[in-house]
Amino acid sequence: MIKQPIISIITPCYNSSNYISQTIESVISQTYANWEMIIVDDCSSDNSAQIINEYSQKDNRISYFKTDSPSGSPVVPRNIGIEHAKGRYIALLNSDDLWLPKKLEEQLKLFDNKNVAIAYSNYEKINEAGERNQRIINAPNKVDYHNLLKSNVIGNLTGIYDTAKVGKIYCQNIRHEDYVLWLSILKKGYIAQNTNTVTALYRVRENSVSSNKLKILSWQWNILRNIENLSLLKAIYYYLIYAIKAFSKAIK
Repeated sequence: MIKQPIISIITPCYNSSNYISQTIESVISQTYANWEMIIVDDCSSDNSAQIINEYSQKDNRISYFKTDSPSGSPVVPRNIGIEHAKGRYIALLNSDDLWLPKKLEEQLKLFDNKNVAIAYSNYEKINEAGERNQRIINAPNKVDYHNLLKSNVIGNLTGIYDTAKVGKIYCQNIRHEDYVLWLSILKKGYIAQNTNTVTALYRVRENSVSSNKLKILSWQWNILRNIENLSLLKAIYYYLIYAIKAFSKAIK
């Protein structure tokens, strides 16, 4: 019998006591069972640590780590999680988002294609209280590097990458670090594939960083010019397309 590969789930956490139990439960409910969940606490001041440790004592697939000092960004906790990951596949999940039960099972099948290094899916927006209202974000069937420059269609909470194909890729210490992570993988010549199903629920919180669209647009310009080193004309071209698509996604 062939042993199923481990999927390492990386979850940065900061003051998420209102949501972290639901997030963990959504992972425990996965139909694919060979996973490890690495939760890295960025020195929370609430009782997030207590909740996480209670789960880790009951389920040895769940591990608790803590940063040395508050970093104020998901980058440091994510990289700590990636460093400790034992799995072939690395998945990202924020501490307030949720997965639907078949997410990992559906996505793992896509890696049978030798050209696929990232699997992702569609997702649904929920409000801060967790209420669903059919606000579905549908992504393209597949994307390559050039497609992704036009829009970050890989929802952070849906993406998984294959370390056997690309190695461990860490987040750069910049804003929109997950987007740069996906770009760096696809730049190697691989593609990202969508399950074409809704597998995750994205919690829209009023004061979240991602709710500030003007900031995100400024981050995008920095990525195009200073990280991807595009020429001025190419950067303007991709930036305008990105801005239009970002606005369309935001109003859903």
